[in-house]
Amino acid sequence: MTGDSRIGIITDDDFSSKNVPPYPHPTFLSYESPLRIKTILKFLEIKKVFMNERVIKIEPIPVDESILSLAHTKYHINSVRNFSKRGYGLLGDEIFITEDTFELAKKAVGGTIQAIKSVLNSDVNQSFALVRPPGHHALQEKASGLCIFNNIANSIIYLKKKLHYNKKIAIIDIDAHFGDGLVQYFYDDPSVLYFSVHEFDFEEGDIGFIDELGEGEGLGKSINFPIPMNTSDEDFLEFLDILEPVLNEFTPDIMIIAAGFDLYFADPIGNGLLTSISYYNFTEKLLKIAEKICEGKLVFILEGGYSLIGLPHCVYTVLKALIGEEYEPPIFEKIKFSTEAKNGDISKIKNSLRNLLADYWNSLK
Repeated sequence: MTGDSRIGIITDDDFSSKNVPPYPHPTFLSYESPLRIKTILKFLEIKKVFMNERVIKIEPIPVDESILSLAHTKYHINSVRNFSKRGYGLLGDEIFITEDTFELAKKAVGGTIQAIKSVLNSDVNQSFALVRPPGHHALQEKASGLCIFNNIANSIIYLKKKLHYNKKIAIIDIDAHFGDGLVQYFYDDPSVLYFSVHEFDFEEGDIGFIDELGEGEGLGKSINFPIPMNTSDEDFLEFLDILEPVLNEFTPDIMIIAAGFDLYFADPIGNGLLTSISYYNFTEKLLKIAEKICEGKLVFILEGGYSLIGLPHCVYTVLKALIGEEYEPPIFEKIKFSTEAKNGDISKIKNSLRNLLADYWNSLK
């Protein structure tokens, strides 16, 4: 399928120009900037990605408040809208508001819905939504972790309630940080598998640990694969030993990837040591799995990733894998990190997780 597949890139110029953080560098809030999308699109142009006849640019669908209300409370929606009308403000400690925030956050939901619909409607075989602000930390009642609205959760609920879509969906979250907002929407839903691989503080404890398995009918459908900080390319894809058999048994109709790239070694927020080749290898392997299970229906939704040098390379390498072309990492990534391998720690997590999940997945017994 890879040889003649079509890949949709869903984006809009507003993502690369609006909702500019009103803070000087280097503050945490300022990392979520239009420069993220601007540098990606410029790099893809330099690499002539958009000249490939198999790559199709698609605009987000319009989204009104009735769609946002599927996933968020009226109070939260009104708060974002009212702050945006004022042109400034802070939501909690981690969210800045400008006059553009409300409309841009709605457009991010619209881009995510469009990315999923374009694959389900067979307009394209795979898609990548280059949208911002990110979404997987956003809760029903509040913004959190640089996220305004929960783009993926809102889109899935839209499919279920508005389009009466009742097939199984797998969410694979590779952002450096646990999708604490996203997981809550489907924690008891047996039709949605949520699998997250994320950095974890094993010394002080953290959310997103291996024994958070879902509840009710959703037990076993929420799977966390926490990895140690400073995990490198050598050990990252160990989680596929759990993910692949689970996907083969679950047989989703579509796979949605919460594509955060903040495990990249130069990211200012994450604590991973990955280079872009990890994302290429992940995409290549996942595409092969998807071609066997769900006709290759993969949807990538941009979440985190704040290195303006590394982020464009990471997005580009995903697209190269989807197109089926070889990828040569940039010369500046060819470095040797002076940290010990984490495969021993990751093997312990893998074995413990396999034991916990054996009651719910025959393939892991």
